[in-house]
Amino acid sequence: MKVMLVISYDGSKFFGFQRQNTLRNVQGELEHALTVVLGENIVVKGAGRTDRGVHAYGQVVHFETTKNITNLKRKLNNFLEDIRIKKIKIVSDDFHARHSAIKKTYIYKVDLSKKRNSKYYLSINYPVDIKKMKKTAKLLEGTHDFRNFVSGERLDYVTHIESIKIIKFNQIIYFIFKGAGFYRYMIRNLVGALLEVGHGKVTHDLVKMMLNLENCEKRLPTSSPNGLYLYKIKYERKMFK
Repeated sequence: MKVMLVISYDGSKFFGFQRQNTLRNVQGELEHALTVVLGENIVVKGAGRTDRGVHAYGQVVHFETTKNITNLKRKLNNFLEDIRIKKIKIVSDDFHARHSAIKKTYIYKVDLSKKRNSKYYLSINYPVDIKKMKKTAKLLEGTHDFRNFVSGERLDYVTHIESIKIIKFNQIIYFIFKGAGFYRYMIRNLVGALLEVGHGKVTHDLVKMMLNLENCEKRLPTSSPNGLYLYKIKYERKMFK
């Protein structure tokens, strides 16, 4: 039987999602809890490997088990610390938390007041022009080669961003990204670029050039992981039993 969990966690408490031998991580904590509660060795596969300091409202994982999962949500939430099980569903045998995802939503939070906990926001002490950032965000929407906004080497840098919304409320700027998939540091690099545009340090045309050139020496700031949240992952209904 294949089972899906929707979980939330405080990224400041972990050294990322991925299993590591000596550092506290989300995957390892989940596998340990499931192994103890179910009484069999459990391996968890995640929809995305969030980095150290990145939070989640709606991370998705799956695992296989032969055991009864009645009351599993309650048992896991009693066992776990800093991770919350929000939903449990039995899924089809061909479901995969990462490969079956059709859309991901991330939120990035920027604090303009400098009064909020820096574990959960990027705090900035300079004014930004929201209209300029929105104009450049529109440029980034659609299907593009994002190699100049991605860290590390890949075979393919092309992906599709459905939308980027920028909302300012109560001295917080929310960047809301929806898309098919996002590569390593991609959202943090895009937020860094947009903030540079809003601050007048970078022009709309420079970002356009970086998007169109295959290789560009220019690199813009990578925003802190602390303000990034994996918000929601969408799957086709046929994946659920």
